[in-house]
Amino acid sequence: MAKKRKQAATPNKRVNSGELTLSDALNEDMLAKLKAAKQELSAAEQAKEEERQARLLQERKEREKNKSFAELLDEYGDHGSKY
Repeated sequence: MAKKRKQAATPNKRVNSGELTLSDALNEDMLAKLKAAKQELSAAEQAKEEERQARLLQERKEREKNKSFAELLDEYGDHGSKY
């Protein structure tokens, strides 16, 4: 039979009313600057991702444009129209 294991005692993470939190310690100006910096970073990341997506789309179009006749024949085969 399997023995029952005792659960490890986990300390409760309670914030006492007497303790200062990080937001209390920082003044409002510093907090606003941090939030603005966070927004700038997220905007920069989003712009970078959009740029990457556009570059990938352009590369895909260039590869399609530069395919040889043999590659096109292998890809499409006899599925094309008469014309």
